[in-house]
Amino acid sequence: MKSIAHAIILAFITACTQVAPEPESIKKINEPISDHCENFIATPDTMIKITGGSYIPLYGKDFSLVTVSDFYMDVYPVTNRQYLQFVNVHQRWRKSNMKDIFADDQYLDNWVNDTSYQESLKDQSPVTSVSWFAARAYCECLDKRLPTIDEWEYVAMSDVTNVDARTLDTYNQYILHQYEKPQSYQGEIGKGSPNVWGLHDLHGLVWEWTEDFNSVMISGESRKDGNNDPDLFCGSGSLGANDLMNYAAFMRYAFRGSLKANYSIRNLGFRCAKDIDANEL
Repeated sequence: MKSIAHAIILAFITACTQVAPEPESIKKINEPISDHCENFIATPDTMIKITGGSYIPLYGKDFSLVTVSDFYMDVYPVTNRQYLQFVNVHQRWRKSNMKDIFADDQYLDNWVNDTSYQESLKDQSPVTSVSWFAARAYCECLDKRLPTIDEWEYVAMSDVTNVDARTLDTYNQYILHQYEKPQSYQGEIGKGSPNVWGLHDLHGLVWEWTEDFNSVMISGESRKDGNNDPDLFCGSGSLGANDLMNYAAFMRYAFRGSLKANYSIRNLGFRCAKDIDANEL
């Protein structure tokens, strides 16, 4: 993951680029896919309730705190086995039925056909080469959703004992070491220690889709220039980041900023989140 992300972040830091408009379908992101869901039951997941709080993200608005409400998150990324169960029921998301507008030609490129994947892939490895549209559909069909960037970053800033470990050199070194592992997506979930929330594999196996991945685009020559064009992102915006030493986070934000919703990338997977029920509040 490091070599790909390293190239992306260098481009992100040095250049401003006009982003081509998203496919027409991205404009309908609020249209529920779950209306088309059939009875789909995945291998049982464990979700953990995350107690919300405030934190300063890498790109905070005027370096202010961002509040994250309580929510649920899957303990593990979605696996090959679980995604196979999904496409067995929902044929519209099978490899042969996928439309270009919802996924590029790399969609499930490591699968042999619609209902089987290569022998080198393990059942308990994270599914990858799945577009944002497909990941979002999977979550919605389980009455879940993709986590937001703030939710993902909020739980990912933890280590085994600290809710916020970002100031620890050992934390950043650990993450960078995980990002250096080749073909990490072939690893199995749950092999390492959980973080303080009890979540596994936020770092070290795959990058993960978020609901609002395209909201990280930074515009203009500085954070103060008032240019809010959402179709323009510029690497010089990184100069306004809260912690220039947090290279691991730069890699994630730069990677997200390079994505489009129909991209399917070999080391990009996902996990689901869920809102807290009103009765629990």
